[in-house]
Amino acid sequence: MNHKIGEFEEIVLLFVAAQHEEAYGLSVTKAIEKELGRSVTMSSVHTALYRLEEKGLVESKIGDAEGNRRGRRKRIFVITAIGKEALIEARDARMRVWDMIPDYVMKFSW
Repeated sequence: MNHKIGEFEEIVLLFVAAQHEEAYGLSVTKAIEKELGRSVTMSSVHTALYRLEEKGLVESKIGDAEGNRRGRRKRIFVITAIGKEALIEARDARMRVWDMIPDYVMKFSW
């Protein structure tokens, strides 16, 4: 099956999978910034999460209210089977391109 996702959607989906049942907007935003050194806004992450949900690649549920959030509940995202397929397809596509690079191109000449 073909589940095309953009580069940023792939990154967000990877962190949803990595944070298994603990992923929400702020946690994904912080993880992207920490692990990739990439500055992103909560708005862009939320937009990607909702787009992934529309495509069926993630599902969400409302979590319990927490005291440190002043009673507000957070939306938790989990990857679906279709989302897992999309990540595998994205990984395989990248590996096909990496495999096209001749070994001598990537050798360091220090």
